[in-house]
Amino acid sequence: MKVVVASQNPVKVNATLDAFQEQFPADKIDLISVDVASGVSDQPMGDEETRQGAVTRAQNALAEHPDADFGVGLEGGICDLSGIAYTFAWMVVLSKAGQVSASRSMLLPLPDKVMSLIGSGIELGHAIDEVFGTQNIKQKGGAFDVLTNGRMTRQSVYVDTLFCALLPFRSPAFRTT
Repeated sequence: MKVVVASQNPVKVNATLDAFQEQFPADKIDLISVDVASGVSDQPMGDEETRQGAVTRAQNALAEHPDADFGVGLEGGICDLSGIAYTFAWMVVLSKAGQVSASRSMLLPLPDKVMSLIGSGIELGHAIDEVFGTQNIKQKGGAFDVLTNGRMTRQSVYVDTLFCALLPFRSPAFRTT
C-alpha cells in the first residue's frame, strides 16, 4: 500500500506510519513524505481553517503522487472556546478513489503566556520553546508532551486521531454494501 503524507516533520510522518500499520497490519506500507502547501496561514486559527489546511495538504500530496493509494494531511491549529485557548489537529485521509475521511484530535488547553506570544505572530511550537525552554518541540513531543509532563505526546495524539480517520477505509461497519 502506497501512502503519501503531506509533511516532512518526523512526528507527523511517524504518526502516519504507525496509524496505517495498526489499521492495515497485513499490508506493507510504502510511506512517502512530501512538502506541500496547506493553503492556510502558518498558524491556523479556528476549526474550519485548520481542517481546510489538512484537506488541502492531503489533496496536494495525492496530486504529487497520483499512484498512491492514500494522501494524508495533518494540520495543527488553535481555537478559543468560552475564553480558553486550545490546540488541536485535524487528520484527513483521501483515497485515490476520492473518498475522504477526517478526524479531529482532543483539545489541549494553552497557557496565557503561550497565547500572548501567538498573538504577537509566533507559531505555537516556537511559543512553547520560548516559554518552556525547549528546542524544536514541534518535531518532538509537542505541546502535549510539555503540558502533560510526558503523559501524552504530539505523536501519540496524532496516531490515535489518524487511526480514527482511517476507520471508514477499514471497518466493515462503514461499508454500504
